Parts: sequence; structure tokens; C-alpha cells
Amino acid sequence: VQLQASGGGEVQAGGSLRLSCAASGRRINGYFMAWYRQASGEQRKLVASMTGGGRINYADSVKGRFTISRDNAKNTMTLQMNSLKPEDTAVYYCKMYIGIGHEYWGQETQVTVSS
Repeated sequence: VQLQASGGGEVQAGGSLRLSCAASGRRINGYFMAWYRQASGEQRKLVASMTGGGRINYADSVKGRFTISRDNAKNTMTLQMNSLKPEDTAVYYCKMYIGIGHEYWGQETQVTVSS
């Protein structure tokens, strides 16, 4: 399984970005998918997740601003990020969890929000 993350960049506060995570090697439908982020000097934290059954969870800090979704036909997961804040600045990662000992991470994509 390979995950290809894209869509990061630099925006001003209040702006929007859309991250994508394209999977290859296995279909994503039915599996847990998630976005994490890691700010400088901090631990990696869960931003948003979607179970195989479609249950969605968001970190409190992004509720109402971020939307996670998946397109099974395109085998892609996205994270729409609106009303971005400087504290959203971080390296973002996508993850796919298939089972114990089988979790896969995409490469990092940098999001920088300037005030």
C-alpha cells in the first residue's frame, strides 16, 4: 500500500486548503482512514478520522472548520480545511489502518498559515 499526500501550501489566516491522499495497492473503502498533523516541537496528533463504516471524528480544535471525506471510486481521501488559523500550521500526514501491524502513512505535506 502506498499513500500519496498532496495539497499543502501556504495561506493567510482565514483561507482554505484541500489536502488529498491517494491510495494505491489496496482499495480504501471499508478501512479506517485518518489525517494527523505534527507541529514543530510537538507530537503527532489526530486531526480527523473516518472509520470503514463512515463514522467521522474530529479533533476539537478543527471541528466546524475541517471536513474529512473519501471518494471510493477515486480511491482518495481528502481533508477540506477552511477558516485556517496560524495554529493549524504543521506537517500533515494521512494514514490508512488495515489491521494490527498493517498501518500505512503517506509522506508529509506542509501546511503553513500566516497571520
